[in-house]
Amino acid sequence: MSVRLKLTLSYAAVIVVTGILLLAVVWVFLLRYVPDGVWMEWPQQPGRPSAPFVPNRSDLERAFIPRAATMMGFLLVFGLVGGWILAGRMLAPLRKITEATRTAATGSLSHRIELDGPGDELRELADGFDDMLEKVESQVAEQQRFAANASHELRTPLAITQTLLDVAGKDPNRDVDELIGRLRQINARAIDLTEALLVLSRADQRSFAREPVDLSLVAEEAVETLLPLAEQRGVRIETSGEQASVNGSPALLLQVATNLIHNAIVHNLPEDGSVSVTIVATEKSVVLTVANTGEQLSRELVATLTEPFQRGTQRIHVDHAGVGLGLAIVKSITRAHDGNLAVLARPGGGLRVSVELPRIA
Repeated sequence: MSVRLKLTLSYAAVIVVTGILLLAVVWVFLLRYVPDGVWMEWPQQPGRPSAPFVPNRSDLERAFIPRAATMMGFLLVFGLVGGWILAGRMLAPLRKITEATRTAATGSLSHRIELDGPGDELRELADGFDDMLEKVESQVAEQQRFAANASHELRTPLAITQTLLDVAGKDPNRDVDELIGRLRQINARAIDLTEALLVLSRADQRSFAREPVDLSLVAEEAVETLLPLAEQRGVRIETSGEQASVNGSPALLLQVATNLIHNAIVHNLPEDGSVSVTIVATEKSVVLTVANTGEQLSRELVATLTEPFQRGTQRIHVDHAGVGLGLAIVKSITRAHDGNLAVLARPGGGLRVSVELPRIA
């Protein structure tokens, strides 16, 4: 049976049971107290009126039961017809939700229910479904852009490799050491890109174990790892903060700190640059902030930095060209840890990136 038919039968059953209960009340509290038989008799005398008719229980039952049965039949029909109409009106929003679901199943995610009416449970369900469609549409569009960009980025080093090999095959006098160096450099970039894609996929799928992690120790380890690069570029690193633990993956959180600090170093001023790494703990959260000096960035450009394969500047560094996934990985890992990411341009140039994660006691 359909839900509409089940609701119709339920409405009709409620009405009929209510009628039966009313009849039972009439019987229990009225008819059973009416005696059966003749109440009184007196002899007929000339000039004296006859005894008045006083109905007994049998008389009342003969008069009441047929009409009660008729009324019960009317209540049954009324319950079925009215229940069918009422159930149809109640289920109309569900039909719109079902149509939207089927439309989404075909791959069209732009459709919205936009249910009108009071803010009842069905309206909340429709609004929740619209919100889900909006998020799914946004994620699908982001994944499509990511797949297209990833294909382009991976195709580039392969195409360059193929070109180098073709040229080397036609030129037997070409310097082999130079060719090997170029191929090694291109292959290293492809490996970096592949590893970054794997980290990003792992974070998106949340396929990692969680454990208490001291974020200050993670930041300290990342600073120590990247300190030689900072010294090579003449960039000062300043650290401050307090011990605070979060619940997450040590490897992925280390990746967050490493990516932020590495970006802050390589996208810095060529001389006299600085990077500040601070950790601020509140009662409910821990905030890791990495700020660096650098070129002036527009607000529009900053808004795109967390998208895959977006870079803050057009500079390509010799020692690390980058694959454009640093902040995208940070964003994905932060989201997988139920945190928030804020990227702001500093007024004097450079960038300030803050990662806020839930704190554990």
